[in-house]
Amino acid sequence: MSQQTAGIHHITAFARDPQANVDFYAGILGLRLVKKTINFDAPEVYHLYFGNESGSPGTIITFFPAPGSSRGRIGGGQVGITSYVVPPGSLDFWEARLKRFGITIERATRFGEPYVQFSDNEGLRLELVEREAGEPSSWSWDGISADQAIKGFGGAVLYSVNPPSTMAALQRTLGLDKVGEDADYARFQAPGDIGNIIDVPLSRMEWGVGGAGTVHHIAWRAKDFDDHVRWQQFVMEQGYRPTQIIDRQYFNAIYFREGGGILFEIATDPPGFATDEQAERLGEKLMLPEWYEKHRSQIEANLQPIQVRVLEGESE
Repeated sequence: MSQQTAGIHHITAFARDPQANVDFYAGILGLRLVKKTINFDAPEVYHLYFGNESGSPGTIITFFPAPGSSRGRIGGGQVGITSYVVPPGSLDFWEARLKRFGITIERATRFGEPYVQFSDNEGLRLELVEREAGEPSSWSWDGISADQAIKGFGGAVLYSVNPPSTMAALQRTLGLDKVGEDADYARFQAPGDIGNIIDVPLSRMEWGVGGAGTVHHIAWRAKDFDDHVRWQQFVMEQGYRPTQIIDRQYFNAIYFREGGGILFEIATDPPGFATDEQAERLGEKLMLPEWYEKHRSQIEANLQPIQVRVLEGESE
């Protein structure tokens, strides 16, 4: 038995300020807030999902913004950098846009590809890379055109406390192909057209500390529910201890921690985010699972109001 993921399904991170989180990912990066719900295990905390117009797998970054939470430290056992892919010829636009909002950027190169690197308002490390692959975005926001807009994930840089173990998990368990090494990284590729390039530093990273500004887990794609069941069995056969299958409303999930310390999830592509609200109204209303509906008024009273809004840059 063997399995192969198409690439990243979503990435989930911690934050503190809900409105600042919305301002950064929707207001500055131009992603769509496709789902506004709660942490099912802590209903006093939002769970916010940002992605393309429909919230397609490979485009979604999610956050648990908890006011007053402690700041984390990026390091081993985490996604170190989350990569977004943009259309060819658009990096200069993004460099200018980020600078307009007072965001410090750096230029970097890996495997011959130029990257624009920066941090979000909480310190989470992000980067943009130009690639031809991937459908253009159909979500328009604040003058960001389809030939400039983020398509979805380009991939991620995984910070491992045991690089050989992490690389083995990528190849033997997830079915990625090793496509090369440069001076500092090994590169792996999945068959999908976005969220498919994973870089692993060859040197061991010191353990990070979870908290605001760090990634909690990275999720990989399963085609459907039947494929997901096969994934659970296969992960177990690989010597890991996956969780039971958990219904997350918009996908099913299993979790396991690979040998380099990073929490992996495998999530189903279906059913998606239009199961409980119309596609054209995604993200407008706080959506609650049925077992929390009777507590809606109390839950809403405990959450900081948030809105998607056009921001004014420093030069405006």
